[in-house]
Amino acid sequence: MRLLKVLVVLIVAAVVGLAGYAYFGDMQPVRSEVRSPVSGAPVAPAAPATGTATE
Repeated sequence: MRLLKVLVVLIVAAVVGLAGYAYFGDMQPVRSEVRSPVSGAPVAPAAPATGTATE
């Protein structure tokens, strides 16, 4: 009888958890723009590759 009570409690908890996930899991995140400075020396562009490419 005790095992049956534990099983019922676990099933009820699973149903409540599933309902909560279905309700709260579909919420959209709050979006905001984030700007942060980047420090460092500028990098020169790479030279184009020289050589023959075969296809």
